[in-house]
Amino acid sequence: MEVEVKRTSHVFVALTGPGEKPFLRYSIDKEQGILQLIETYVPPEQRGKGLAEKLVNEAIKFAVENNLKIEPICSYAVYYFIKHKDKRNLLVDWLREKSDEELKKLFEYRRSLEQSKK
Repeated sequence: MEVEVKRTSHVFVALTGPGEKPFLRYSIDKEQGILQLIETYVPPEQRGKGLAEKLVNEAIKFAVENNLKIEPICSYAVYYFIKHKDKRNLLVDWLREKSDEELKKLFEYRRSLEQSKK
């Protein structure tokens, strides 16, 4: 499924047709040169189609083009970097050298924070 992704000043949005759109909310710390991936959301009926991964891939492309390091804040973004070890060189310094186990603990922690907000 070919889906176009648009970027605004605070969000990447997957253009999936009518209804709720999958998105990745972000912020940029220009002083530090960091792209923070804050929140990923895919509507329930669109999950399991690779849309969250597509959004993170677009954010990575943007980070590379703008010479930014990536700080995954939301659990999905952390999970992405557990799954894609080859992309960890793009992470902020304090995360780049973390082991799989350390990243999994961070993922669980972030996921528990997100679930407690629901």
